Amino acid sequence: MSRLFTPFQIGKLDLANRIVVAPMCQYSAVDGSASDWHLIHLGHMALSGAALLISEATAVAPEARISPDDLGLYSDANEAAFATVLASIRRHSPIRVAMQLAHAGRKASTQSPWTGGAQIRASVPRGWNAVAPSAVAHTPGDDAPLALDRAGLARVREQFAVAARRAARIGVDGIELHGAHGYLLHEFLSPVANQRADEYGGSLENRMRFPLEVFDAVRAAFPAHSPVWMRISASDWMPEAWDIDEAVVFSKALEAHGCAAIHVSSGGISPAQAVRLGPNYQVPFARRIKSEVGIPTIAVGLITEPAQAEAILAAGHADAIALARAMLYDPRWPWHAAAALGARVWAPKQYLRCQPRELPHLFESP
Repeated sequence: MSRLFTPFQIGKLDLANRIVVAPMCQYSAVDGSASDWHLIHLGHMALSGAALLISEATAVAPEARISPDDLGLYSDANEAAFATVLASIRRHSPIRVAMQLAHAGRKASTQSPWTGGAQIRASVPRGWNAVAPSAVAHTPGDDAPLALDRAGLARVREQFAVAARRAARIGVDGIELHGAHGYLLHEFLSPVANQRADEYGGSLENRMRFPLEVFDAVRAAFPAHSPVWMRISASDWMPEAWDIDEAVVFSKALEAHGCAAIHVSSGGISPAQAVRLGPNYQVPFARRIKSEVGIPTIAVGLITEPAQAEAILAAGHADAIALARAMLYDPRWPWHAAAALGARVWAPKQYLRCQPRELPHLFESP
């Protein structure tokens, strides 16, 4: 029996299989609110047969957005817009939907990728001052962010908690905190971005303090029966920086605080990183965390083939597989994986007629 298509749980959240649609920024929101594009895009992903769909990085405040076009959950309008998208998904798909809550930190106030991705300075329209652990720019030549003081730290913690309460009201199934890719929570963890001299900087214990405080605030604000977990970068791919050894310690701390899973990615803290790309390039990080921490791990990164995903799970290197670009390229990837692995997968009744004649038991539909 295919491991990829066996049931799975994150906390108390039941999942039909182990395929996760990873969060992918769309840069298509209007003042933080989901647009028609999100209805089309997320609705499309919801018909894929994957068990879990994680929304793109969803900012907890206007200044927490990566770009002015990012999705947010900081206003009543944002809440209502995403609720409309979620309601449509619920009507047509059994997929579970989680929301990734995020703060871009020093990587905020930038252009969308297709317009260059450069920093939008606070002095020009649509730009604002970014905040971070320390006043150190992400890219040489960029304006430095404002270092968060105690009041700023308290404000950010509360912004995450408020967003978590909004997520609960609209009925998402879980929350993933974005602690990866050089954004604010990762910035606190990494000595590349965190040069503070107070109790939030210096030692590993101090650098973990604020991300754990944010986790606790979100966990307290979200229903106890619904899981909260974190996506982390397991390595900065730089010398004398955040690495897998520290990521294991942090993952154990998250487990102790009630974290339901670790979504294991890497990189993003600096343009100076030297990532060694290749198939499964982040799987060793997931394998190490899974072997030393008692909660499920989700592997991600250049996993593109069904047999590849199946082998990762069969070897015990991870508990679930997240796909991003592979799902954009092939939005029916789970169907094709089920066909290749001799498994069954959900499909909407409107699409059952496309079931291949040689695979009469491929699809299941409620």
